Amino acid sequence: MQARLASETDLAGFREEARSLLAHQVPPDQVDWLTAPNSDKFAEVVPAEGRGSRHVPRAAMAIVPASFLRLCEIVVLHREPERFALLYRLLWRLVHEPGLRSDPIDADMLAAQQMGQAVRRDLHKMKAFLRLRPMDDGSDDTEPLQLAWFEPAHHIVEAAAPWFVRRYAQQRWAILTPERSVRWTPATERLEFGPGVTGAGPHVPHPDDAFLLEGYRAIFGARDSG
Repeated sequence: MQARLASETDLAGFREEARSLLAHQVPPDQVDWLTAPNSDKFAEVVPAEGRGSRHVPRAAMAIVPASFLRLCEIVVLHREPERFALLYRLLWRLVHEPGLRSDPIDADMLAAQQMGQAVRRDLHKMKAFLRLRPMDDGSDDTEPLQLAWFEPAHHIVEAAAPWFVRRYAQQRWAILTPERSVRWTPATERLEFGPGVTGAGPHVPHPDDAFLLEGYRAIFGARDSG
């Protein structure tokens, strides 16, 4: 059976699919998890909603600890292709193996926790070391555009973006990465996402201004002109 998710970070979709699979008693080894690439369309950041709910036995879901749900939120950002399979397997086991909650050395749980730690380190690295640089993007705005380049190890751009909004709320800025890009416009209070920089490849630690501006215009320029 295939479980299809809308993107690499589709937590809401994973929850819906996992609940449905659990309700229908589909064991983990019978599920193939498929993810689509993060959409290249621009989208304002809004809470995930609108997914239909499906009946799940209350008794089953009630025994899933809140700590596991929080772990899911961070593990889905990991780059490991089998992360969704691991999380569903853990969910299945938490329902069917009550002793798992008190097993400190379970291999599956340890693997998920290690993934979570890796994602948290990546988020910390992005927040600590990313530096915005003022550049002239040719706009009529009196404030310069602040641009930055970062190469995250995991799918963290959307998760990290609100932190940068809070820190740089009054500045126009954009963060470019090989996979996903984001910009903030304070005048409209709009946070937008776009694709990564095409052809950037890995390991571009210190791109020059021309590289950043070209990448920014390729991703967001059409939006500005439209």
